[in-house]
Amino acid sequence: MNVSQASPEQLRVALSEAGIAEVDVSTRRRGEYSADASLYRVPPLAVVFPRSTDEVRAALRVCRELGVPLTSRGAGTSIAGNAVGPGVVLDFAQHLNRVHSVDPENRTAVVDPGVVLADLQRAAAPHGLRFGPDPSTHNRCTVGGMIGNNACGSRALGYGRTADNVVELDVLTGTGERLRAGAGLDRDSSATAAAVHDLIGSSLSVVRTELGRFGRQVSGYSLEHLLPERGSDLAKALVGTEGSCAVLLSATVRLVRAPAASALVVLGYPDMAAAADHVPAMLEHGPVAVEGLDARITDVVRRRRGPSAVPDLPDGSGWLFVELGGADAAGLEAAAAAVVRDSSALDSRVVTDPAQAAVLWRIREDGAGLSARSVAGAPAHAGWEDAAVPPDKLGGYLREFEALLDSYGFTGVPYGHFGDGCVHIRIDFPLEVSDGRRRFREFLTEAAKLVASYGGSMSGEHGDGRARGELLPLMYSSDAMSTFAAFKAIFDPDDLLNPGIIVRPRPVDADVRVAEAPSVTRGLGFHYADDRGDLSMAVHRCTGVGKCRADTTASGGVMCPSYLATRDEKDSTRGRARVLQEMVNGSLVRGGWRSPEVHEVLDLCLSCKGCASDCPTGIDMATYKAEALHQTYRRRLRPATHYSLGWLPRLARAASVAPKLTNRVLASTSLSKLAMRLGGVDTRRSLPAFATRTFRQWFADHRPTAPDGDPVLLWVDTFTNHFSPEVGIAAVRVLEGAGYRVRIPRRRLCCGLTWISTGQLDAARRILRRSVDSLAAEGGTDVPIVGLEPSCTAALRSDAQELLGPRDAAAAAVADGTHTLAELLSRRDGWSPPDLTGLEIVAQPHCHHHAVLGWQKDRELLRGAGATLNAVGGCCGLAGNFGFERGHYEVSTAVAETALLPAVRAASEDATVLADGFSCRTQLDDLIDRRGVHLAELLASRT
Repeated sequence: MNVSQASPEQLRVALSEAGIAEVDVSTRRRGEYSADASLYRVPPLAVVFPRSTDEVRAALRVCRELGVPLTSRGAGTSIAGNAVGPGVVLDFAQHLNRVHSVDPENRTAVVDPGVVLADLQRAAAPHGLRFGPDPSTHNRCTVGGMIGNNACGSRALGYGRTADNVVELDVLTGTGERLRAGAGLDRDSSATAAAVHDLIGSSLSVVRTELGRFGRQVSGYSLEHLLPERGSDLAKALVGTEGSCAVLLSATVRLVRAPAASALVVLGYPDMAAAADHVPAMLEHGPVAVEGLDARITDVVRRRRGPSAVPDLPDGSGWLFVELGGADAAGLEAAAAAVVRDSSALDSRVVTDPAQAAVLWRIREDGAGLSARSVAGAPAHAGWEDAAVPPDKLGGYLREFEALLDSYGFTGVPYGHFGDGCVHIRIDFPLEVSDGRRRFREFLTEAAKLVASYGGSMSGEHGDGRARGELLPLMYSSDAMSTFAAFKAIFDPDDLLNPGIIVRPRPVDADVRVAEAPSVTRGLGFHYADDRGDLSMAVHRCTGVGKCRADTTASGGVMCPSYLATRDEKDSTRGRARVLQEMVNGSLVRGGWRSPEVHEVLDLCLSCKGCASDCPTGIDMATYKAEALHQTYRRRLRPATHYSLGWLPRLARAASVAPKLTNRVLASTSLSKLAMRLGGVDTRRSLPAFATRTFRQWFADHRPTAPDGDPVLLWVDTFTNHFSPEVGIAAVRVLEGAGYRVRIPRRRLCCGLTWISTGQLDAARRILRRSVDSLAAEGGTDVPIVGLEPSCTAALRSDAQELLGPRDAAAAAVADGTHTLAELLSRRDGWSPPDLTGLEIVAQPHCHHHAVLGWQKDRELLRGAGATLNAVGGCCGLAGNFGFERGHYEVSTAVAETALLPAVRAASEDATVLADGFSCRTQLDDLIDRRGVHLAELLASRT
């Protein structure tokens, strides 16, 4: 039986009977694993999550018996299409992810293939050690994936590539043989070793002349490591074979001692090519890293992250980042001065503060994702992503490469590891047009010829995969290609291991995901203005770089809270995007918006919008979820929570007629439980009480203390009005204390948030139409609008335009005129916050505040007032209606345990817990019995 004859179900049965516990052949799971971080789409027949090396061996045995291909996968961050395959995909990251040992004396570690690099670094750090290579995906990429691709990263110049840091590999060949590969190939140890020995002996000339010519020659197989003069190292030779020769079971890797001190020298040049011309002079100083970038990437960062995301850089339009390592700061100061002296730069800056250096490095780390859109806003792709040439030829190569781009009318944002001669770029290939594939193929062919003419490598660190395998004959002789084929045949004679790459590769323009996807532009609820009104383009924003799999809460990140709780790919932003892409494609997920696969992946999306800001490509899963619910239930009977929670503003207004009676009814255990069951609400939740006097009622009796002050329009949201009027009262006092004359909208208005989150977009559009027209008439550009509930404020600033259209004048005026309390106060001349010196604050920035509004002004206000601030990353887990809905309680509480609850428990009893979001305060009340306060309440209490 071959792969064309084996069905997913037959394969599942065979794998299960072989003793493998976790086998998934559902179309949803196959959709999630149909792509990695590349352009390519290859749906597998089955996804296996091995729990032991025995299960890995069993999976390979079944694949051999059935003739089914097997592809190894770590975090799926491969950019060349080397982590997708048509048969079985082995996901090592789920269970085989342990650091087994760290040996400080020998500076080695033994790891599973699924170990995330950041976890290895944490295990080595207490010994003053680290793994040298550090790709920008370090917080989610796996060591097994790094070994597969021979990953490098920014500091490979100082610490070497992955191949240079591997000691021994425990592998399975395609024939099922288990080998321990290391240095000193013993011909008599096995038939495999003998065959490899004989192959190299007969190929010495081609290996010595064509392979290993410079450090970043990653394309093809690195057989130069098998030369006698290089130690006949089979482990190093298997690094970079992309899982096409062996399946990794474990690895012994070399660790390096991190320098005691470091300095970053930033050098400015007229342009990027001029910067590249000066790389050889920088290499004379023995740097740890030499990175290159130009104004195109800094412009992208400013546009996406805001002006403050790019600190002051030296004069110029192209820059080199030169990192130096040393034993002490004094020595580094002299070394940095020498670098500047020899740089011939227009301008320079030396950075020794690690925090400032980290901000600069983040420009590079987010480059792959941020550059996924061209300057004009078109999708940019990774088809020609990481070519490398010898560093002394880099300037000339860059000039010719830019000319090649111009000749095709293509653009991109280049940057890279200039000290190694490696250049990264994503290019706006027009794959969506009829001749897009042809132009894509023609460009890749010309680019390959160009890099070969410079003695370079088509891949400098990401491997060949499906992106470049077919082009290898433009770089290597027929003898070299035959040697590669013979090497693979020794290990995998039946071509079962990751077929279609390097040897007998698939065409570079086959299986291109974007080119196979039709446009979706009709009948949509949102405008998708940044994606030309095309939902397909929107969901294909996801390039698969996998930042949603990383825990960034320690640095204030939010994305992706449900994945951090479940560690299941279906709950990552990437997994959801892949299934939505499959829905658009229609060949695997065939039921359109009503497909169960779509609703399975969206079910645990909290609609936190964290991905909209934290994902480098700008995926907005909250919007896509609302669209899916809208399309699924439009003009149909909806789930109960769409009425009980989606219509909350209407229910709250009805309850305000007799709030005491309503509260008594809800306080009755039997009645409240019945109401919750009927409303689809989890009965473990407690229902918040309605205010006996709404904020609007209080304001009607309020006598202003600054009647002649500058006017400000206070947006009265449902939560402040009906549940937390004390927040609104505190805000009035703070604003009046700042000299404002506070007004509120004359009409009862709503932002439509609860209708949006439940996908009732037609109703939300009507509600927002009424609201923005009223607000534009009363406030907008003339009178600032200030919002207190972050999610409602974000709806005015973002959702209104997404629903009503970017050209809607009223929506645009309201978006421009709406501010958070901290934003408004920070620009108020003469106002200063009360003294908060000595106050410990644990702050939970609301997800929408973080993602849409930005929390920086709040941070500056609190720290400027003298508070000791711990701003917690992640989501509270309640997230509006999400945590109340039946079936979400466990995940909701697990999300809270990611960062918020541990931070609150660790704080002193006197600490203030700051939580502007009503959901955040409700979650705290429910789970830890610790009251959270709004910024307005904190400021009012200290005034």
